[in-house]
Amino acid sequence: MAGHLFPRMYRIRQKFDLPAVNDIPAAVRDEIERLGLSSDIKKGDTVAVTAGSRNITEIVTILRTVIGVLADLGATPFVIPAMGSHGGGTAEGQVELLRRYGITEESVGCPVCSSMETVNLGITDLGFPVLIDRIAYEADHIVVLNRVKPHTRFTAPVESGLVKMCLIGLGKAEGARIYHRAIERFGWRDVYGQSFRILSEKTRLLFGLALIENAHKKIGSIAALRPDRFLIDEPLLLSSARSMMAGIPVAEIDLLVVDEMGKDISGTGMDTNVTGRKDGHSSIARCIFVRDLSAKAGGNSLGIGLSDFTTKRLVDKIDHHAMYLNARTAYRTDACKIPMTFESDIEAIEASAFMCGIVDPAQFRVVWIRNTLELDTFHVSEACIHDVKKNRSLAIETGPIDIFTDPDNNLLTPHLY
Repeated sequence: MAGHLFPRMYRIRQKFDLPAVNDIPAAVRDEIERLGLSSDIKKGDTVAVTAGSRNITEIVTILRTVIGVLADLGATPFVIPAMGSHGGGTAEGQVELLRRYGITEESVGCPVCSSMETVNLGITDLGFPVLIDRIAYEADHIVVLNRVKPHTRFTAPVESGLVKMCLIGLGKAEGARIYHRAIERFGWRDVYGQSFRILSEKTRLLFGLALIENAHKKIGSIAALRPDRFLIDEPLLLSSARSMMAGIPVAEIDLLVVDEMGKDISGTGMDTNVTGRKDGHSSIARCIFVRDLSAKAGGNSLGIGLSDFTTKRLVDKIDHHAMYLNARTAYRTDACKIPMTFESDIEAIEASAFMCGIVDPAQFRVVWIRNTLELDTFHVSEACIHDVKKNRSLAIETGPIDIFTDPDNNLLTPHLY
């Protein structure tokens, strides 16, 4: 068994009553057609369509549908990476990152064009330039596609979504550095408004497609917006996104065990809106132990510093160049620090129990999740089960069960998913 300090666990299912889009291609087409674009697009017009560095649900289907609608209107669309400095801050690295998500010329039906060159659109009143991808700038039109969700660091009327994609995503590595420096000095609230107005006036931004994922990691809502509606409608979409998010409905957690982190899961590897390790918030757990890096993270473990314990197998997978480039761009020295690192899971768990003052496993309040995106099912220790029984949105599926280890003293994951 997993040592005398690891408690027996129950598998819990979290019940959500949330909207979901059943026919995604139809919904995408309906939203775009609602904008009446036929008079905006001339036959042969080039359209740059953005693709970001997050693993968005059904992203290939959505992109392929957008490309198809634009082609039906007579346009010549192509995809461009819009991810700031991600993918190692190189044109080739960004194409490779898209490929890991299945976004290729063959899968979406059009070329994927990547460059790190930018164009300076002007200077804000705060004194910093607004940059945009040169390929996007030279296209006849730009279409921005992104997921709307709460940001992992700042809180504002507009957080992660279309506006941020326009500024930081399309700003490429240099633009991302400039914006994060400005955010560090002035705050996101004072940065994005004027910057977006300059960009929308100086470019041929056609429309944005906002995607909201629900707690089941399904598309819950799709909205196509004209550029003059971005700053008006995105706060409403953000509110809707918050209402569809999953959380961990257990309080006073001693240890949160996270199977995997990565940039494909969250900008900080683990969503701080879930863990609580966000500016102005309180952590939901005294200690966080992250076991591994996701396969699609590309070695970028930014956010590892927001945990307390990890494993050597995770640390050995880190691409320090990619992580440090991301950390420097985002002005985050905290998120790239390596926490206490152990050869095995059991060593990390024993250290966490010690740090929490646990001597009796029956009192050890542990929650075990796969990652911060997939919270339909998770495990809790026996000490948490009273709280679970009081919550009508939670159902006990199995338990209590003993947790076993492999010969290397690493946890054998129960059937969470």
